[in-house]
Formats: sequence, C-alpha cells, structure tokens
Amino acid sequence: MVCLLASLTGCKSNKEKEKELPDTPYRGTITISADESFKPVIEELVQVYESNHPKTKINVLYKPEAECFKDFGVDSIRMVIGTRRYNADEKDLMVDSLGVSPQSMVVARDAVAVIVNPAAQDSLFSMQDITNILKGRFKKNLIPVFDGVKATSTVRFIIDSVLHGDSLTSSAVAARSSEGVIDYVSKNPDVIGFIGISWIGNPEDDEQLSFLKKVRVAAIESKYSGIGYVKAYQQNIYTLSYPMVRDLVYILKENYKGLGFGFAGFMSGEIGQLIFRRAYLVPQVLKNFGIRPIKLKK
Repeated sequence: MVCLLASLTGCKSNKEKEKELPDTPYRGTITISADESFKPVIEELVQVYESNHPKTKINVLYKPEAECFKDFGVDSIRMVIGTRRYNADEKDLMVDSLGVSPQSMVVARDAVAVIVNPAAQDSLFSMQDITNILKGRFKKNLIPVFDGVKATSTVRFIIDSVLHGDSLTSSAVAARSSEGVIDYVSKNPDVIGFIGISWIGNPEDDEQLSFLKKVRVAAIESKYSGIGYVKAYQQNIYTLSYPMVRDLVYILKENYKGLGFGFAGFMSGEIGQLIFRRAYLVPQVLKNFGIRPIKLKK
C-alpha cells in the first residue's frame, strides 16, 4: 500500500507536466534567428501564428545567414532559419554544448532573382552572362550588388552554385539589406542586383508592388533547352526551369514540445505551407501544389 501511494504521488498529469515547461506551442516567448533574405514571408508566418495563439510571442532576429549559423551555439536561440541544414561539426556543437538533438526540415523552395534598373538596356541574361558579370568580365561592365559581399545566403549561393568556388569581382557592391539592394539598383542603371524572390515575387503585396515600380526583374536563360528566358516565378521555381533555386530550411533546437516545436509544425503544416504558396515561394510539404494551363485573351 505504501509503495502504491508513493507511485501515485509521483505521477503527474500531462497538464501538470506542461505547466512546468518554460513554454509550449500555445504559450510563452522564444527567440529565433532567421536569414534576412526571407524576412517578408517569415514575418507573415509569425504574425499568423501569434494571431492563432495569442499567448505566444516569437522574437525574430534577422541576420546574414553566416551570423544565423553562429547561433547554433547560443542557448537562447531556439530555432535557426536559413538555406541549408547543419553539418556534422555544428550538430556536435549543439549536442555537446547545449545538450539538444537538433531537427531540420526543408519547408519551401526559394530563388535568387536578378533585378536591373528600369532604364537598363539588358534584361535577358544567360547563366554565362551572369557568371561573367559576377567575375567582372561582362562586356558592358555591369556591377553586381548584394545584401553584403560575405556571410549572406545569397552570396554563399552565388559563390558555391554559380561561381563554383571562384571569387566575386572586386567591384561588387554590398548593400546593408535586401531592401538596400532594391534601392541601390533603382538609382544606378549600371548595376545589377541579386535578391531573394520573397522580397519582390508577390504581386499581391503592396510593398513589393512599390519595389517593382523602382526596379525590373530580369529573365534568365532556362536550364531546359527550347524554353528560352524565364523569370523567378513560382512555376519556374517548382519545375526548376529557373536556374538559381535554393531551399528554405529550419533547424530546431528543442528537446521538448515547446513553442519552437509548435512553430516548426506550423511552417510544415497546411496553413504554413499555404502562406509560403501565397508568398509565391514553392511549398515543399504541401502535396497538392499543381500547375494549370491557361490562355490569355488579347
């Protein structure tokens, strides 16, 4: 009888255990670190999640991607959002230093868009043209502009996936942010900007429409022969016809079902995936993403 009473005293209901947690998917405050390239869509995700769960608060620190990845070792940062998963050394850091076993998932697909000044003569480029521009060898000496010349996901993608390890031209310009890239390109006809499509890809967003009045989105020769030049539209990202496509990945640093767990599930769930689709990225978990042929009447 004594043993039975002791065991019953030691048992706690799920609600009692939940009250002892610092946060849950339905209450509490956390801080996450996110690549600045995805700020528009991340802000919308956070806004909808907090609206659905009024007792939650998700503070987002927007940084260059390399700075986000340094936060793997910061205990107070519950989640990192960027364009790649963690590597073996980064996982060891989180396991050994913080005692957490990280989880990651690709939740959407994004693209690096190319923007030019409205007065620019060229708005059609092959990937060889882009490579020559990035190396400073293009015949018209267009100057590339980025959201920083190092540490950002856009620059890392360009160096790794376009230049294949080669260096950028020394004339490349670093703006302070993605919005800074748009502003710089709008004022200088002899430059060419590289920016995440989530900043200018949504024709239903008033702020992005205002950006599109200041710059022009260039078309890049498709990866597939016979298609010609394509822009970083949703369909072209989905089919990989557009040549500069990258992933959007979350890395969760939680050993219990806290607010980070809830937000991760939200991004990979139906509502989160619909938000990615509405933001004109390509959802990677939602399966009913289809393309329908249409005819335009003249």
